[in-house]
Amino acid sequence: MIMKAGFDILLGIDMETDIGSFTSDYEGVRHGTPRLLDIMERQCARATYFWTGHAAENNPEMVLKVKKAGHETGCHGLVHETLGDPLFPLPNNWPVFPFEVEGRIRKATEIVETVSGVRPVSFRCPRLWGSTKVVNVLESLGYKADASLPLYFYRNMFQPYHPAAEDWTKKGSLNLVEIPNFCDLSMESNDPYQRDRDQWPLFRTESAAALLKKVDSFIDYVVTRKQRPVLCFYFHPWEFHEMPHGAIDYGEASVTPMPFITQNCGEVACREFETLLSKLKERGGEFKTAGEIADECQ
Repeated sequence: MIMKAGFDILLGIDMETDIGSFTSDYEGVRHGTPRLLDIMERQCARATYFWTGHAAENNPEMVLKVKKAGHETGCHGLVHETLGDPLFPLPNNWPVFPFEVEGRIRKATEIVETVSGVRPVSFRCPRLWGSTKVVNVLESLGYKADASLPLYFYRNMFQPYHPAAEDWTKKGSLNLVEIPNFCDLSMESNDPYQRDRDQWPLFRTESAAALLKKVDSFIDYVVTRKQRPVLCFYFHPWEFHEMPHGAIDYGEASVTPMPFITQNCGEVACREFETLLSKLKERGGEFKTAGEIADECQ
């Protein structure tokens, strides 16, 4: 491992329903968020909390609690819908029509602003499924940062950059700053979608130490190219509260998430997350919000 002088850490927390798209509950937002805030306070860490409009509207007291704790308020779409280009198939989960994207992001932005009292300038697409359409809409709405790009899939832009209006995965002249979600670029992948390169949810399914191996690999990759690493993470409040296992019933059908989706949610996740933050600081990391990173790229 190459030693480094320092690197930036963006803790992105996606504020959504429990288990992403699998339930309509907010037990994670209500019970997992306070645990996150306590850990971050102990570790002197700041984060960007990306709220769906629906999550903010249904949990206004938690929106204000997060804001009061000094974290950035961001936006995560309206109802955790697929706004961008899907990367792999999900049953009965189609992206919204292109003509719907602006209206949905605009409405979500208005809701988050109304509830929080601040207009969000940082965005993240649900599932990290962004698109060229999305970044152009964000540009028109005055957003400064988008933390949607999944590096494990595209594997091209490993540093924050201004995307092109014609292709969001390439450098261009938009004022918006795209912040890629880091992954292990050096390993050999055995997955058709390259998901084994990714960071999530390794911290709780294996350990903080396992995730830190990917962290170190990414940092070495960037440092050898003489650039300052930016570690953009994604977590969810439901990971820090015990989640149901097995089938989830919905009247006419039931949905059974893969076991790893809810593995070790709750106490294990909290313990490993705190270890992760502590070790990142020991390595010389500096916590920043998405908005701060975007400002430094201007």
